[in-house]
Amino acid sequence: MKEGVNLNSEWRKVASTVYKKPIDSKIFGETELDVTELEKYISKLRKKGIKATPTHFFSMIISKAMHEVVPEMNTYCARGKILPRKQVDAMVSILQADGGMSSVKIENANELSLSQIVTKTKDEIVAIRTGKNQGAVKSRAFLASIPWPFRDWFFSVYTFFTIKMGLTIPALGMNPDSFGSFILTNIGSIGLDKGYPALMPSSNLSFVAVLGGIQKKPVVINDEIQVRRMMNFSVVIDHRIADASSGGKLLRYMKESLKNLDKFEV
Repeated sequence: MKEGVNLNSEWRKVASTVYKKPIDSKIFGETELDVTELEKYISKLRKKGIKATPTHFFSMIISKAMHEVVPEMNTYCARGKILPRKQVDAMVSILQADGGMSSVKIENANELSLSQIVTKTKDEIVAIRTGKNQGAVKSRAFLASIPWPFRDWFFSVYTFFTIKMGLTIPALGMNPDSFGSFILTNIGSIGLDKGYPALMPSSNLSFVAVLGGIQKKPVVINDEIQVRRMMNFSVVIDHRIADASSGGKLLRYMKESLKNLDKFEV
């Protein structure tokens, strides 16, 4: 965490009290990202054997942005305070073979190069699909096995201790950082143009980001109309933790990164 960043300003204290997660604490935003050059960049990498995708790239730059320009978003709310996370962990949604959804956590993602993100993501996916990493699956199965209405009661108790109080439950392997710093999901890969995510109530995420479909669109560049490849991008932010200004800084960093792809280590 950079020095001089006041995580518990008067407004943050008020916001963490006034807004309740996730009923009325959400800020939604969306924009379009020009991924024309990114697709060319990824194509070159794939020819070199680096099987990168837009999901890998955005996992990397969002993580770097959280460390470099919006550290206030790498936090969580517990016990009426905004607390900093020890590291930036990206949680990436994946589609399982049976059609169900799961996710993989990329720890310290801001410190990794694009090729390292690709390798780490692949390893984590393999671990889940081969049964070597079944933590989240077992926790979900355990919760589903509890009869209703005891399931609701158990979930309320669990979220009280882990989310509201910021404590760890060793038996379930759950803690305030179980779901990482943010979630990134690519709905464009399953044919959806855009979507509005939800803040997962069983997590302490500051935001959830969605990559939508990519389409050719006319764009004005230097007073000339050009056909570019545009991607829909949407985000929901926990208003207790951050404001629209933080979302704006994140998006500016992302757009600037797309114009300077060579600055990132492959």
